[in-house]
Amino acid sequence: MASLMLTHVEFRSDRFPAFEWEEKAINPKIWGKRLADFLHESLIARGFEIGEPFAEDWGWCLRVLHKPFPPWMGCANYGDSGFLCFIVPPKPRIWRFFRRIDTQNEVQDLRDAVDGILVENEGIRQKRWWTYEEFNFPTHLKQSHIR
Repeated sequence: MASLMLTHVEFRSDRFPAFEWEEKAINPKIWGKRLADFLHESLIARGFEIGEPFAEDWGWCLRVLHKPFPPWMGCANYGDSGFLCFIVPPKPRIWRFFRRIDTQNEVQDLRDAVDGILVENEGIRQKRWWTYEEFNFPTHLKQSHIR
């Protein structure tokens, strides 16, 4: 059985307000550039090689460079003062170039670094980690579809 990987973290903070231009660069009511910049700098300080944050329609993306597979992290606001960051791939193994690659160590290293960054910085509260499955397929939603 595959091990469960904690890849989604939600938390609350007032440290990362939107830039005025940001909603036009992404989508209305979506932002996270300040958070992406903060994580970018913090991960580099911890020895990670991280590409510059870039916008997607759902938020901001950070790519980890020079790894056997290209892990990346997305981040954006989640409600009024909440944020969500997620690490991809969220599963312990992937196929790349007809080869099976174990992702667990690389993803765990990134997860541990992000967790440390969030714990060590003031103004970040109510942090909770989830697996991909827990976050995307909550039990209460599954039960509601069983009726």
